[in-house]
Amino acid sequence: MDVTPGATGATRVPSEPVPLPEPQRLGVLSRLAPEPMKVVLNWGRRYSLWVFNFGLACCAIEFIAASMARHDFIRLGVIPFAPGPRQADLMVVSGTVTDKMAPAVKRLYEQMPEPKYVISFGACSNCGGPYWDSYSVTKGVDQIIPVDVYVPGCPPRPEALLQGILKLQEKIARESLHERYGRGASRPSTAALRSGLVTPPPAPGGGAQ
Repeated sequence: MDVTPGATGATRVPSEPVPLPEPQRLGVLSRLAPEPMKVVLNWGRRYSLWVFNFGLACCAIEFIAASMARHDFIRLGVIPFAPGPRQADLMVVSGTVTDKMAPAVKRLYEQMPEPKYVISFGACSNCGGPYWDSYSVTKGVDQIIPVDVYVPGCPPRPEALLQGILKLQEKIARESLHERYGRGASRPSTAALRSGLVTPPPAPGGGAQ
Protein backbone atom coordinates (compact mmCIF):
# COMPACT_ATOMS: atom_id res chain seq x y z
CA MET A 1 0.00 0.00 0.00
CA ASP A 2 1.25 3.50 -0.87
CA VAL A 3 0.72 6.34 1.56
CA THR A 4 -0.11 9.75 0.12
CA PRO A 5 -0.29 12.77 2.45
CA GLY A 6 -3.59 14.64 2.31
CA ALA A 7 -5.10 17.73 3.78
CA THR A 8 -6.37 15.93 6.86
CA GLY A 9 -3.67 13.29 7.18
CA ALA A 10 -2.26 10.26 5.41
CA THR A 11 -4.43 8.61 2.78
CA ARG A 12 -3.96 5.02 1.75
CA VAL A 13 -3.97 4.41 -2.01
CA PRO A 14 -3.96 0.82 -3.26
CA SER A 15 -0.97 0.06 -5.44
CA GLU A 16 -2.80 -2.66 -7.43
CA PRO A 17 -5.92 -2.11 -9.54
CA VAL A 18 -9.19 -3.41 -8.16
CA PRO A 19 -10.24 -6.52 -10.12
CA LEU A 20 -13.38 -6.09 -12.20
CA PRO A 21 -16.36 -8.34 -11.46
CA GLU A 22 -16.80 -11.35 -13.69
CA PRO A 23 -19.27 -10.66 -16.52
CA GLN A 24 -22.73 -12.18 -16.33
CA ARG A 25 -23.12 -15.60 -17.89
CA LEU A 26 -26.10 -16.70 -19.92
CA GLY A 27 -26.00 -20.37 -19.00
CA VAL A 28 -24.28 -23.58 -20.00
CA LEU A 29 -24.29 -22.76 -23.71
CA SER A 30 -22.57 -19.42 -23.14
CA ARG A 31 -19.86 -21.07 -21.05
CA LEU A 32 -19.27 -24.13 -23.22
CA ALA A 33 -19.96 -22.91 -26.77
CA PRO A 34 -16.63 -22.31 -28.53
CA GLU A 35 -16.02 -19.09 -30.42
CA PRO A 36 -16.37 -20.79 -33.86
CA MET A 37 -19.85 -21.93 -32.84
CA LYS A 38 -20.85 -18.36 -32.03
CA VAL A 39 -19.49 -17.28 -35.41
CA VAL A 40 -21.63 -19.94 -37.09
CA LEU A 41 -24.74 -18.81 -35.17
CA ASN A 42 -24.21 -15.19 -36.22
CA TRP A 43 -23.52 -16.32 -39.79
CA GLY A 44 -26.86 -18.15 -39.83
CA ARG A 45 -28.71 -15.12 -38.47
CA ARG A 46 -27.24 -12.65 -40.92
CA TYR A 47 -28.06 -14.73 -44.01
CA SER A 48 -31.56 -15.83 -42.96
CA LEU A 49 -33.50 -12.65 -42.28
CA TRP A 50 -37.24 -13.02 -42.68
CA VAL A 51 -38.58 -9.52 -43.28
CA PHE A 52 -41.78 -8.05 -41.94
CA ASN A 53 -42.40 -4.93 -44.04
CA PHE A 54 -44.33 -2.25 -42.19
CA GLY A 55 -45.14 -0.12 -45.23
CA LEU A 56 -46.81 3.14 -44.25
CA ALA A 57 -46.23 5.47 -47.22
CA CYS A 58 -44.36 5.89 -50.52
CA CYS A 59 -41.11 4.32 -49.18
CA ALA A 60 -42.93 0.98 -49.15
CA ILE A 61 -42.94 1.07 -52.97
CA GLU A 62 -39.13 1.29 -52.93
CA PHE A 63 -39.02 -1.70 -50.60
CA ILE A 64 -41.10 -3.68 -53.08
CA ALA A 65 -38.75 -2.60 -55.89
CA ALA A 66 -35.76 -3.85 -53.87
CA SER A 67 -37.40 -7.26 -53.52
CA MET A 68 -38.11 -7.65 -57.24
CA ALA A 69 -35.89 -9.23 -59.90
CA ARG A 70 -33.81 -6.16 -60.77
CA HIS A 71 -32.34 -5.69 -57.29
CA ASP A 72 -33.29 -9.06 -55.74
CA PHE A 73 -32.27 -8.76 -52.11
CA ILE A 74 -33.10 -12.45 -51.67
CA ARG A 75 -29.58 -13.11 -52.99
CA LEU A 76 -28.32 -11.46 -49.77
CA GLY A 77 -30.20 -13.94 -47.61
CA VAL A 78 -33.19 -11.67 -47.01
CA ILE A 79 -36.58 -13.35 -47.39
CA PRO A 80 -39.41 -10.83 -47.91
CA PHE A 81 -43.03 -10.97 -46.83
CA ALA A 82 -42.93 -13.16 -43.74
CA PRO A 83 -46.33 -14.66 -42.85
CA GLY A 84 -46.50 -12.46 -39.75
CA PRO A 85 -44.43 -10.83 -37.01
CA ARG A 86 -44.01 -14.10 -35.09
CA GLN A 87 -42.13 -15.59 -38.05
CA ALA A 88 -40.02 -12.48 -38.76
CA ASP A 89 -36.47 -11.54 -37.79
CA LEU A 90 -36.31 -8.07 -39.35
CA MET A 91 -38.88 -5.27 -39.36
CA VAL A 92 -38.49 -2.62 -42.06
CA VAL A 93 -40.48 0.49 -41.15
CA SER A 94 -40.96 2.38 -44.41
CA GLY A 95 -43.07 5.50 -44.39
CA THR A 96 -44.60 8.09 -42.09
CA VAL A 97 -45.27 6.86 -38.56
CA THR A 98 -48.24 8.72 -37.09
CA ASP A 99 -49.16 8.89 -33.43
CA LYS A 100 -52.26 6.85 -34.19
CA MET A 101 -50.24 4.12 -35.94
CA ALA A 102 -47.39 4.07 -33.37
CA PRO A 103 -49.10 1.65 -30.91
CA ALA A 104 -49.64 -0.86 -33.72
CA VAL A 105 -45.98 -0.62 -34.76
CA LYS A 106 -44.86 -1.22 -31.20
CA ARG A 107 -47.28 -4.08 -30.60
CA LEU A 108 -46.15 -5.92 -33.73
CA TYR A 109 -42.51 -5.38 -32.76
CA GLU A 110 -43.18 -6.96 -29.38
CA GLN A 111 -44.64 -10.03 -31.12
CA MET A 112 -41.41 -10.69 -33.03
CA PRO A 113 -39.16 -13.34 -31.44
CA GLU A 114 -35.57 -12.63 -30.44
CA PRO A 115 -33.17 -11.99 -32.02
CA LYS A 116 -35.00 -9.25 -33.92
CA TYR A 117 -33.77 -6.22 -35.80
CA VAL A 118 -35.26 -3.00 -37.17
CA ILE A 119 -34.34 -0.93 -40.22
CA SER A 120 -35.78 2.58 -40.40
CA PHE A 121 -36.25 3.20 -44.12
CA GLY A 122 -36.69 6.79 -45.29
CA ALA A 123 -36.69 10.28 -43.81
CA CYS A 124 -40.24 10.02 -42.46
CA SER A 125 -39.42 6.91 -40.47
CA ASN A 126 -36.08 8.36 -39.35
CA CYS A 127 -37.23 11.72 -38.04
CA GLY A 128 -40.65 12.63 -39.42
CA GLY A 129 -39.36 13.86 -42.77
CA PRO A 130 -41.30 16.70 -44.41
CA TYR A 131 -44.03 16.24 -41.79
CA TRP A 132 -41.81 16.50 -38.70
CA ASP A 133 -43.76 19.50 -37.40
CA SER A 134 -47.17 17.93 -37.87
CA TYR A 135 -49.32 17.50 -34.78
CA SER A 136 -50.05 13.87 -35.71
CA VAL A 137 -46.61 12.55 -36.85
CA THR A 138 -44.19 10.69 -34.58
CA LYS A 139 -40.74 12.27 -34.78
CA GLY A 140 -38.97 9.04 -35.71
CA VAL A 141 -39.82 5.41 -35.12
CA ASP A 142 -36.86 5.15 -32.72
CA GLN A 143 -39.00 6.95 -30.14
CA ILE A 144 -41.11 3.81 -29.73
CA ILE A 145 -38.86 0.87 -30.76
CA PRO A 146 -35.07 0.40 -30.96
CA VAL A 147 -33.60 0.86 -34.45
CA ASP A 148 -30.46 -0.92 -35.68
CA VAL A 149 -29.91 0.77 -39.08
CA TYR A 150 -31.15 4.07 -40.51
CA VAL A 151 -31.52 4.46 -44.29
CA PRO A 152 -31.81 8.15 -45.30
CA GLY A 153 -33.67 9.48 -48.32
CA CYS A 154 -37.05 10.77 -49.44
CA PRO A 155 -37.68 8.22 -50.71
CA PRO A 156 -34.45 6.18 -50.68
CA ARG A 157 -33.56 4.22 -53.77
CA PRO A 158 -33.64 0.40 -53.60
CA GLU A 159 -29.82 0.41 -53.66
CA ALA A 160 -29.89 2.33 -50.37
CA LEU A 161 -31.95 -0.42 -48.78
CA LEU A 162 -29.45 -3.00 -50.03
CA GLN A 163 -26.66 -0.99 -48.40
CA GLY A 164 -28.65 -0.82 -45.16
CA ILE A 165 -29.11 -4.59 -45.20
CA LEU A 166 -25.36 -5.09 -45.68
CA LYS A 167 -24.68 -2.77 -42.72
CA LEU A 168 -27.12 -4.75 -40.59
CA GLN A 169 -25.45 -8.02 -41.58
CA GLU A 170 -22.07 -6.59 -40.58
CA LYS A 171 -23.54 -5.65 -37.21
CA ILE A 172 -24.98 -9.15 -36.72
CA ALA A 173 -21.62 -10.72 -37.59
CA ARG A 174 -19.96 -8.76 -34.74
CA GLU A 175 -22.77 -9.44 -32.30
CA SER A 176 -22.11 -10.89 -28.86
CA LEU A 177 -24.73 -12.95 -27.08
CA HIS A 178 -23.70 -11.49 -23.74
CA GLU A 179 -23.89 -7.91 -24.95
CA ARG A 180 -27.32 -8.45 -26.48
CA TYR A 181 -29.00 -10.59 -23.83
CA GLY A 182 -26.95 -9.91 -20.68
CA ARG A 183 -28.35 -7.99 -17.76
CA GLY A 184 -26.40 -4.92 -18.81
CA ALA A 185 -27.89 -4.84 -22.31
CA SER A 186 -28.84 -1.38 -23.51
CA ARG A 187 -32.03 -2.45 -25.30
CA PRO A 188 -35.20 -1.16 -23.62
CA SER A 189 -37.15 -3.43 -21.33
CA THR A 190 -40.51 -4.93 -22.20
CA ALA A 191 -42.20 -2.64 -19.70
CA ALA A 192 -40.66 0.40 -21.39
CA LEU A 193 -41.81 -0.77 -24.81
CA ARG A 194 -45.34 -1.30 -23.52
CA SER A 195 -45.63 2.16 -22.03
CA GLY A 196 -48.70 3.98 -23.30
CA LEU A 197 -48.31 6.25 -26.28
CA VAL A 198 -51.83 7.49 -26.78
CA THR A 199 -54.08 8.13 -23.79
CA PRO A 200 -57.25 6.08 -24.23
CA PRO A 201 -60.57 7.92 -24.07
CA PRO A 202 -62.41 7.77 -20.77
CA ALA A 203 -64.96 5.04 -20.32
CA PRO A 204 -68.60 6.04 -20.82
CA GLY A 205 -69.93 7.48 -17.61
CA GLY A 206 -66.53 7.67 -15.98
CA GLY A 207 -65.32 11.01 -17.35
CA ALA A 208 -65.78 14.51 -16.12
CA GLN A 209 -69.31 15.88 -16.31
